[in-house]
Amino acid sequence: MDVLIVLVIFAAMLALAFAAFNFFGVKKMPEGTQRMSEIASAIRVGANAFINYEYRVLFIVVLIVAVILAIVTTWHAAVALIIGAVMSASAGYVGMKIATFANVRVSNRARETKDIGKTVKVAFRGGSVMGLCVGGFAMLGLFSVYMIFGVGMKQLDVTEAAVENLIGLKFIPFTMTLSGYALGCSMVAMFNRVGGGIYTKAADMGADLVGKTEAHIPEDDPRNPATIADNVGDNVGDVAGLGSDLLESYVGAISSGIILAYHMFLRSSALSLGMTKELLGRCILFPLIFAAVGLIACSVGIATLLFKRKMSRNPHKDLNGATYVSAALTVLLGLGASYLLFGKSDGAMMKDALGFAAGFFSPWIAAAVGIVSGVVIGMFAEFYTSADYNPTRRLARASLEGPALTITQGMALGMKSCMLPCIILGLGIVVAYNVSGMYGVAMAAMGMLSFVTATVSVDTYGPISDNAGGIAEMSQLEPEVRQITDTLDSVGNTTAAIGKGFAIGSGALAALALMISYLYSYQEAGAELILNLINPWTLAGAIVGGALPFLFSGMLIEAVAKAARKMVDEVRRQFREIPGILTGKEKPDYKTCIEISSKGAIGEMKVPSLLAIIVPVGCGFLFGAQFVGGLLIGSTICSIMLAIFTGNAGGAWDNGKKYIETGAIEGSGKGTPAHEAAVVGDTVGDPLKDTVGPCLDIFIKIMSTVSLVAVAVFNEFNLASILGWL
Repeated sequence: MDVLIVLVIFAAMLALAFAAFNFFGVKKMPEGTQRMSEIASAIRVGANAFINYEYRVLFIVVLIVAVILAIVTTWHAAVALIIGAVMSASAGYVGMKIATFANVRVSNRARETKDIGKTVKVAFRGGSVMGLCVGGFAMLGLFSVYMIFGVGMKQLDVTEAAVENLIGLKFIPFTMTLSGYALGCSMVAMFNRVGGGIYTKAADMGADLVGKTEAHIPEDDPRNPATIADNVGDNVGDVAGLGSDLLESYVGAISSGIILAYHMFLRSSALSLGMTKELLGRCILFPLIFAAVGLIACSVGIATLLFKRKMSRNPHKDLNGATYVSAALTVLLGLGASYLLFGKSDGAMMKDALGFAAGFFSPWIAAAVGIVSGVVIGMFAEFYTSADYNPTRRLARASLEGPALTITQGMALGMKSCMLPCIILGLGIVVAYNVSGMYGVAMAAMGMLSFVTATVSVDTYGPISDNAGGIAEMSQLEPEVRQITDTLDSVGNTTAAIGKGFAIGSGALAALALMISYLYSYQEAGAELILNLINPWTLAGAIVGGALPFLFSGMLIEAVAKAARKMVDEVRRQFREIPGILTGKEKPDYKTCIEISSKGAIGEMKVPSLLAIIVPVGCGFLFGAQFVGGLLIGSTICSIMLAIFTGNAGGAWDNGKKYIETGAIEGSGKGTPAHEAAVVGDTVGDPLKDTVGPCLDIFIKIMSTVSLVAVAVFNEFNLASILGWL
């Protein structure tokens, strides 16, 4: 067992060392011309200023929540929350830094070589730093919590709610500590995703609405005052936000499996099903070991692309290759982990206590089901958002008939795209449960994210390529350079949609596993696990919970619209008051636009970010645990549909626009009415795919985590039970 836990820290150190190697490898590359360096520097300064200010606000919020957590739960959970916040913030910060270094180097490599394969390698090397940091920092934090609190403070040995806190409530110590760690990761993810999402889309919409549709100048034209802010937004939203988001999903999936193992042990003890402490220890270790071998597999997968001698002319094929190698190796190594941990355990006892129907294969099968489900959901996302397939091509052709039909067709595409991923999710849950019980559902979520390092690397490549195209345009490089970066960017939109499919799929499974732990937390050990939807409190909670994602999404879109409106006014003012901008005789004021996006994002992010924390806790203290159980079910189900719809519709609108820009539809290139209609569709889709969709998976997981942490308190102290007692 000691040798196996060493594997966790080895995987973390390997990933972080590989990330450092790639980070400095990218920095050594030349930036190109002086003009390219100046633009890259402006983007870097803007990104640093925003994330530093955001982290100062976040630091205060984390400290306040940690103090509250120390009072109402345990000080161990408060310390773990801070560790989680530090790990998640570190991953986001390093990823954002490398993106601001890699973007200009991608442009320069395209300028120097005119070779798409060599350019892809630079973009992917930059993206791999983010991916490796997500896996490395997450595993480093989990290892620290396991060793400090689990082993060092002997929390692993306490399997009952035996530790009493300051207000007299009792907890299973390690599950509460681990929940604190997951909550810390969730808080950073929410702030980074919401703040970065508002920033990037306010700038993007402002730049597009005035620059492309009113002034009829190209995207990323240096004459557009909002163009630097737009490129800054790619780094703070699509890189830092993405990294913190998927790190939180990764940690949530692993934590849900460990927490559930404790509740399964308590259930087994209450019903005399025979589960031993040794088997509990193996169930705790399995998610950590499986994730560790997945991290090692991803390092190999990333290396296969970075050290590949001859790249193809199809970037998507090469990127998919790295992902598939990572996934396949994870499955193979995971089988070995399953055998080492469960191969010698009593099969009959595992079946009775845990529902393992296939012996030691059971948790591995459940994890493999998650991996396969993630890949298939990604394929569906690619089908609906890539210009290689009919749905996006039909959407592009709808632009020939104006903006109204473009928007209508895109909405129809997004709605239709929900069905197949949800069927896959449903099948995955059923198969995982039948093979491996409730524990198997958590393992499916963990499996789906076990190769998250590879998927984040591929996903981060997209915004780096997008930035590279902006720098090429602003530096007025040859059209061939922009053609290369546009090709990479188009592929990046599809990989981003695939990544969002992974995020919401794993988020739904992790939220379900956390909710199972939530139900176990306030019911007596051995009681039948039932959430009675006929109960008026539960049903009322489900209805309110179903409405919450729409309230949350509406607040985000409104926040983007407010900030974008200010950006539009500022760009119009500059064009009106400084006529020399459009003639190229005078430079626009980029700094003011960056400040508008920064202030808008920080000002508008606070209420939506806190909604996921305040609502479940507030409802718990008012109406009790049954109501919050319904709340979690309703919000999870509606968030899944809404996230898939917004992500796929937005991705298809964006790629439909790019499909027109390539000249694929005869007589409808840049500057035509069809292109203008596609730009409108893309602008409508921007806040959907890059703000709403990515934030919804965090929303449901943070609600589940907060509810799990607080249920012991509001189950005892809530207004409904007090009034009932009176």
